[in-house]
Amino acid sequence: MKTELILIDIQNDYFPGGKMELDGSVDASENAKRLLSFFRENDLPLVHIQHVAPKPTATFFLPDTDGVKTHESVKPLEGETLFQKHYPNSFRNTPLLDHLKRDQIEQVVIAGMMTHMCVDATTRAAFDFGFQCLIADDACATKSLTHGGRIVPADHVHRAFLAALNGTYGKVLTTAEIIRSLGK
Repeated sequence: MKTELILIDIQNDYFPGGKMELDGSVDASENAKRLLSFFRENDLPLVHIQHVAPKPTATFFLPDTDGVKTHESVKPLEGETLFQKHYPNSFRNTPLLDHLKRDQIEQVVIAGMMTHMCVDATTRAAFDFGFQCLIADDACATKSLTHGGRIVPADHVHRAFLAALNGTYGKVLTTAEIIRSLGK
């Protein structure tokens, strides 16, 4: 089965010192780096997704800032595919779907940030477009949210969204499990 890695929004603003620091971003990026290395070493297809916020009211991922740049841990190499997006869903108004179809991809491995937003939206869209999805739970990160005046801790947000994706929309696995399942 032809598989492609999709790395979503692993960008400087999500790391310590950034404008939207996430819980676990450093650890998640190290696991994403392991996936990226595996795909590079085995000459498997991969794509980087970068969120750029063009709205004047945006507070992070602003154009022409260090925060919008891909984090050093997973920085694209010369010639690797990079698509910019302006919405949580990596397919919306980007060439991602055409790219995957052209390369006859059947399965995608998804890693990145934020679990509850862009990872979730992209996974659901990928499933709707007919792709089998493997989501790397330890290569994703998110933040605490509030609802009804109560704080929902980041770990609970992360686990709840992955639990909702697991089964119907894809398989949620660790980085090590994904690498083993690809059999290389």
